[in-house]
Amino acid sequence: MEMDDQRLRLEGIYRQNNRGEFMQRVKLPGGLLSQQQAQVLAELSQKYGSGILHLTTRGSIEFHYLRQEELPLVHRGLAAVGLFSRGACGGAVRGISCSSSFGPGYGRTQVLLRHFLQHFSNNPHFEGLPKKFKIAFEAGYERSRHLIQDLALVLIEEAGEESRYDVWMAGGLGREPKAGILFDDRVREQELLPLAEAAIEVYRDGAQQGRRLKHLLLEIGEEELRQRIRKKLAGKAPVNFTDAFAKDLIPAEGLQRIPISVFAGELPAEKLARLVALATEHDCHWLLVTPDQDLELLVGETASLGAELDARGFTLAEGHGALRVCPGNHDCRMGLSATRDLARRIDAELGGLLHGRAVAISGCPNSCAQPQLAEFGIIASRLAREGEARNPRFDLYRREGEGLGDKIATDLDENSLIELLKELLEGDSR
Repeated sequence: MEMDDQRLRLEGIYRQNNRGEFMQRVKLPGGLLSQQQAQVLAELSQKYGSGILHLTTRGSIEFHYLRQEELPLVHRGLAAVGLFSRGACGGAVRGISCSSSFGPGYGRTQVLLRHFLQHFSNNPHFEGLPKKFKIAFEAGYERSRHLIQDLALVLIEEAGEESRYDVWMAGGLGREPKAGILFDDRVREQELLPLAEAAIEVYRDGAQQGRRLKHLLLEIGEEELRQRIRKKLAGKAPVNFTDAFAKDLIPAEGLQRIPISVFAGELPAEKLARLVALATEHDCHWLLVTPDQDLELLVGETASLGAELDARGFTLAEGHGALRVCPGNHDCRMGLSATRDLARRIDAELGGLLHGRAVAISGCPNSCAQPQLAEFGIIASRLAREGEARNPRFDLYRREGEGLGDKIATDLDENSLIELLKELLEGDSR
């Protein structure tokens, strides 16, 4: 039976190729998953698809090379442990991200984030949007990821139900990167959900098909966007999530982070299963997919677990540079370059210069690896014909301030790209 691509996308599924294979993306609330959920992901990946899970920069997880008949089986396995994929692709509110890791404020943002995710996911009022709508909660401004969201809510004052957030809107990357605008500051927590609904409704009613909120902003201007959202807000009451008890999943103190490096975001299922077994032995209940496509564990005592992880072939990420990579043409129809191969070459030839630095590689101009937020961002921009072959050409971005990175070189072949990147990294280290 032929499957409807648009309906598939709402289920978090993309057609990967012309061989009848699919990608399934799974939403995780702010990148967080339980020990049990991680174990099921490993088992499903070992049984179906390629046996390798891809960690995304928005804290989601992807299966690749699934056959059509496997899709409902994977869906059933995910649902059994409370994982879901509705809206992970297509014109819907995507998975809600949080780049703050297990730092201060994470617990507060995680609680509100989960309320938002439950409200918007599988809600027909917020599906069938012109294109994707991305929301992020942040516990601060450190990683600057508020700049690239359709809606970003940044915690600036934690005071229970009176917590305050700065609200940013209409950012995004892709082929036309644009930093978001500060829509309002110090907004009370109970005003956030109505504001989010109003922004999505204005986007749904006013944007052209296939265009993001940033395009609507450019079309109508900031003042008109504000007026439309305020008009929608006029009929909405504040929403205070009056939980019967504190729902923080992460204890405020007494636990420590262990960051684990996952090269290029590619995690073999059998390796995840081994990690879950170790986590179980050390009473670690939560794992976190970080914005740099690594994993973090939260444990009470780190010394013995750290030694065991090292002995069993896991690399601790602390002090390492970040090397973010989208799937590229290994796994994605949009990919113009073999991003993981390029990442391996950069790591092999320039690894000594990358400590504490961030490099991001996107296999096409869609910018899924968030290259404009890395110190050095690489985008495969086109394919150049060279005899019988067609080889990628790259643009190089550099980020030095608090905004998005600037394009500093274009149309580089791979060797020229490596040479220029090496020159810049060596220059910075002098």
